Amino acid sequence: MKERLIRLIYEKAFKYSETPIFRLTSGGLSNYYFNCKRVTLSSEGMYLIGNIIYDMVKDSGVKGIGGLTLGADPIAYAVAYTSYLKGNPIEAFVVRKKAKEHGTMQWIEGNIKAGDSVIVVDDVITTGSSTIQAITRLKEAGVFVKRVVVLVDRQEGGRENILKFLSECGFPSDLQAVVLRDDVMKLYRSEKTD
Repeated sequence: MKERLIRLIYEKAFKYSETPIFRLTSGGLSNYYFNCKRVTLSSEGMYLIGNIIYDMVKDSGVKGIGGLTLGADPIAYAVAYTSYLKGNPIEAFVVRKKAKEHGTMQWIEGNIKAGDSVIVVDDVITTGSSTIQAITRLKEAGVFVKRVVVLVDRQEGGRENILKFLSECGFPSDLQAVVLRDDVMKLYRSEKTD
């Protein structure tokens, strides 16, 4: 499944240029671009992601899985759905980018509460700022972050930033990436030489 997921990311989500032309959220330019929504919102992508990440977290004993909207949402939904089918339900949750301006005005949506343990997910990490934002909101809500799982680690310092922040928050420094930029570049290079 992982090999197929790498292939899907390569075919649907990955762009590469010898010169840095892709503008990142951070404002910088990069040679690489990953638009993982083209994978996380595809039926095959959801199936693969749901199964792969569920296998990574099934024994974690967490109540929920989620992260900052929008990148984390389809990943959390796929894992939650898969977990239910496998008889080990894990609740999906969403961390908003800004508090809801009406009703209960919450930052976090879903069936988790203070004292619960969760796994934070994200589709791509570069600097780690989106993941750190989600962890911050969860900590403020009294939710314990047990682990972070990312679909693609661009290997540009985000992992180190997140691990440092987890440690500062008193959470386990546990981050797993399903796919590394190097995995996709290996496929890119093999395709270019064929």
